[in-house]
Amino acid sequence: MNVLFLCTGNSCRSILGEATFNHLAPAGWRAMSAGSKPTGQVHLRSLALLNRESISTEGLHSKSWDNLPQTPDIVITVCASAAGETCPAYLGPVLRTHWGVEDPAHAAGSDEEVDAAFMTAYRILRHRIETLLALPLAELENDPARLKAELDRIGNLLP
Repeated sequence: MNVLFLCTGNSCRSILGEATFNHLAPAGWRAMSAGSKPTGQVHLRSLALLNRESISTEGLHSKSWDNLPQTPDIVITVCASAAGETCPAYLGPVLRTHWGVEDPAHAAGSDEEVDAAFMTAYRILRHRIETLLALPLAELENDPARLKAELDRIGNLLP
């Protein structure tokens, strides 16, 4: 199963989702990330956080959804609807869900406060990914309606 973490800029949240998912995922499951309007670079604080968590950053780059290496089976949008962000709508025959997370790239304040915003986004995404990966994935691959319900439920979880 190919999972696409999708946001607008593909510099923070979707990158954190891709790297964390691939760090934790079982064989046969793989994540990628993309943006509808990619910034062209991964936010340095995202890379620093992943390094602190001992998660590989190899190959991570900000990219457009126009250049995906595979067709996704699942698309997870991570923009924060409550913050007034418009999530890009991926067009294609895929399972879609929304896991809104505030964009730490827009955090203001001291270095500690900005780092805390990145850590909050990471913890939310990691908790949701761990919850997904704890499900009976082999069963759910053959039951799209149940998988969709689980993905939607997980999108509301907080650590």
